[in-house]
Amino acid sequence: MNTNSNSYTIIYASVMVVIVAFLLAFVNSSLRDMQGKNVELDTKKQILAALNVKDVADADAEFQKLQVKDMLLDAATGELSENTGAFATAYEKEVKEFNRLHVFVANVDGQAKYVFPVYGAGLWGAIWGYVALNEDKDTVYGVYFSHASETPGLGAEIAAEWFQTQFAGKKTMKDGEVALTVVKNGKVADASVEVDGVSGGTITSVGVADMLKACLNNYKSFLTKYYKEE
Repeated sequence: MNTNSNSYTIIYASVMVVIVAFLLAFVNSSLRDMQGKNVELDTKKQILAALNVKDVADADAEFQKLQVKDMLLDAATGELSENTGAFATAYEKEVKEFNRLHVFVANVDGQAKYVFPVYGAGLWGAIWGYVALNEDKDTVYGVYFSHASETPGLGAEIAAEWFQTQFAGKKTMKDGEVALTVVKNGKVADASVEVDGVSGGTITSVGVADMLKACLNNYKSFLTKYYKEE
């Protein structure tokens, strides 16, 4: 074959495109399982952080140690049943597309802890996290928040320990309604359910408040089941 002909060039280029496409598809397929596992492990570390277990080397082992179970909520009855499907990492999609509400139940020192995924929007992008409640389904045990692109030193402070530790011991409900919230820095009026927002990060703080109310309201049937105001 004449290597200088147009037909040779076209055939050669076509073969190379097919080979490269095959190799890319093979690499993508090979890495997909690994990428999915990494996302799952990162999600588990975030859930553990809400349970005040941080910087763990083996999230799977810690999940087993705390007997963490992925449960699904029947919003109509407030009943939980164990999730027998895949471990979910995109909860907003689960709710919108499949009407599935996840609750993670853990055993910490013999006490049940309930962890709820929350998600919303900050100033520049997505914010998300987890809220862990004590066995009474009302008192906050711990929280974890993160963000996609909030401003360093301002809205990004929702991921800082000083902001998150404010939530410990707060109540979730008041008068039968979700009341846990974030208020403007220095404007806490009811310390039982309010925490200080980030100074200079008002919009992100409002985003956290809105996300808590919207997402925890999805679980109201569970939170208020056998609920009694103190």
